[in-house]
Amino acid sequence: MALIHRNTSGVYIIAATPFTETGAVDVAGIDSLVDFYAARGVTGMTVLGIMGEADKLTAEERRAVLDRFLARAGAMPVIVGISDSGMANLADFGKYAMDRGAAGVMVAPNRGVPREDRVIGYFAEVCRALGPDVPVVYQDYPQTTGVPVSVRTILEIADANPQIVMLKHEDSPGLAKITAIRAAEAKGGRERLSILVGNGGLHLPQELQRGVDGAMTGFAYPEALVDVVRLHQSGAVDRAEDVFDAYLPILRHEQQPGIGLALRKMILHRRGAIPCPAVRAPGPLLSPTDLAELERLMARTAARVASL
Repeated sequence: MALIHRNTSGVYIIAATPFTETGAVDVAGIDSLVDFYAARGVTGMTVLGIMGEADKLTAEERRAVLDRFLARAGAMPVIVGISDSGMANLADFGKYAMDRGAAGVMVAPNRGVPREDRVIGYFAEVCRALGPDVPVVYQDYPQTTGVPVSVRTILEIADANPQIVMLKHEDSPGLAKITAIRAAEAKGGRERLSILVGNGGLHLPQELQRGVDGAMTGFAYPEALVDVVRLHQSGAVDRAEDVFDAYLPILRHEQQPGIGLALRKMILHRRGAIPCPAVRAPGPLLSPTDLAELERLMARTAARVASL
């Protein structure tokens, strides 16, 4: 499997982890989900991230889930979330992932005092523990980690650790951060970072205009992300935004804090991607009103997309 690098682009869909009604990992569901993503043209997948409920899996389950995703993905590149509160655990799982054929690993700053010198030291330690040949994605998601990081610090970390080849940009508001990174690169003297964006793709057209390379998020209509990125990269900027606009109501609906994952997994279930929409406990349950609302949004989305 090819490794990610500083010019990686496209759509790396954040994969859900399918569970059965009893909360067990659904192995057949992983196969179905990978096939669904592949049929919709994604460039690659990112597994065992926040959307993948990695923090609810045992160490053995994480390895089993990874193995199944990699086996089904074939030549499709797979990035693996390896963030962990323990450095030894992080390094061990990172090496396991790369030995099994992962394209790279993703790490977020560990939770703690939000001091930038601490984050700089942490990523130096992460890179030493993984070894210089492991490509790393820096996940910048302060809304979840509680660790905001400036452009200057991101650039310092990337300059000091050449194996950090990609930024998963999820800071919000964050458009100015993208512009500042690209401006710093344009001055010369440093290598560019691949930048893929998250947050459901909520600001994807503007982020593409600011110079990002694509998306890394879990929107349950991955074909929308694929089309928007493809059209934008081909120069059809207005057409890309027209496509985005057709999906915006349901994309926005999915982004609700607390309930978003349950909505996303239900959409994936209704679209035939996974046999069961269960979120592993503890997690939200959708009410009959939630389900009726979602059905209406899905129907309206289908009608808008058909009219494009």
